[in-house]
Amino acid sequence: MTLIERYIFRVAGMAFLATLGALTAVIWLQQALHDLDLITSKSQSIFKFLTITGMWIPSLVMVIAPIALFIAVLFSLNKLNSDSELVVTAASGLSPLGLLRPYALLIVLVSGFCALVSLWIMPASFVLMRDAWVEVRSDFLTKIVRPGQFSSLDSGLVFHYRDRGPGGELLGVFMLDRRETGQLSVYLAENGIVTKIDGKSFIVLQTGTIQKQDKGAIPAMVTFDSYALDLSNFGPKTLMGPLKPRERSTPELLNYDVSDPYTRENEGRFRADLHERFVSPLYAMAMGMIGFAALGAPRTTRQTRGLALAAATVAAVGLRVAGFGLAGAVVRGPQAVPFAYALPIAAMVAAALYAFRYALIPLIRPSRLLPAEAR
Repeated sequence: MTLIERYIFRVAGMAFLATLGALTAVIWLQQALHDLDLITSKSQSIFKFLTITGMWIPSLVMVIAPIALFIAVLFSLNKLNSDSELVVTAASGLSPLGLLRPYALLIVLVSGFCALVSLWIMPASFVLMRDAWVEVRSDFLTKIVRPGQFSSLDSGLVFHYRDRGPGGELLGVFMLDRRETGQLSVYLAENGIVTKIDGKSFIVLQTGTIQKQDKGAIPAMVTFDSYALDLSNFGPKTLMGPLKPRERSTPELLNYDVSDPYTRENEGRFRADLHERFVSPLYAMAMGMIGFAALGAPRTTRQTRGLALAAATVAAVGLRVAGFGLAGAVVRGPQAVPFAYALPIAAMVAAALYAFRYALIPLIRPSRLLPAEAR
């Protein structure tokens, strides 16, 4: 790149990093406040708190990065135009394609970063978050909960044990689970111990009963000699049960097993999450091109750019809202998949055509540019 192109790239790149950092920090802080009970009620360290809440950052970045790129392109172009730098560079011979070159490099880099986050980093972060929550539950049961104390592991989930044995086992275990509307489960056991089985944390109950009752149904009771409960089921509802589509790696989503009951019941979510990972980088490209198309042409400082800014903002918001709508349609059926890819690609092409409309006019209507005697 030339000196001026490197300068433009630096201005736009710094604006992108600043916007991405500010927006991510604000939204992450809002999310972190919901998990503040890790320190206040579950007696976890600040390191564990930052580890768990930090796992939200990749998913936030995947959504925020295209928006930050759009803002950065608009900001840098408006700044360059306000300082009359766009006019000077255009007068010195910098073509629209030359002006696009540093922005194209930034758009490609941000799109590649979004692809890296959506395809690999984000699903791995959700798995780490799930494992960290299981460790919190395990620590809470073995180190924090006191004998004879009724403790709330989650909203609607109460845990109690009478005393602690010499080997760390819990004596006289009682659990009440009413997190699901209309369902009630009571676990009673003579003793229990928290242990790991195949790398997962379980509480193994010995010699007890399970009482279950659905709304309006007759209670059912089951006795057992040994019963293992996965502690991941006692985390937040978003982290309970089998691995969610967002927690599975991209190769796993590409080859998901439709014979699995959970997968079969949520096949639409698996399909939507898979295609969303590939579509996300395309939105970064489309957002960047929309911003460039709006303010890429040089204007004098006397010409207002408010209308162009407003039109670009409306176009970007409309594109993202339509994208979310198509994501919901992909959940309902595979026929919407081509439209999910076509939408950002069409927006990117339309923005590029608009940005270079003056360069394309001679190609479309060459006869009107010829002298009268040459026709």
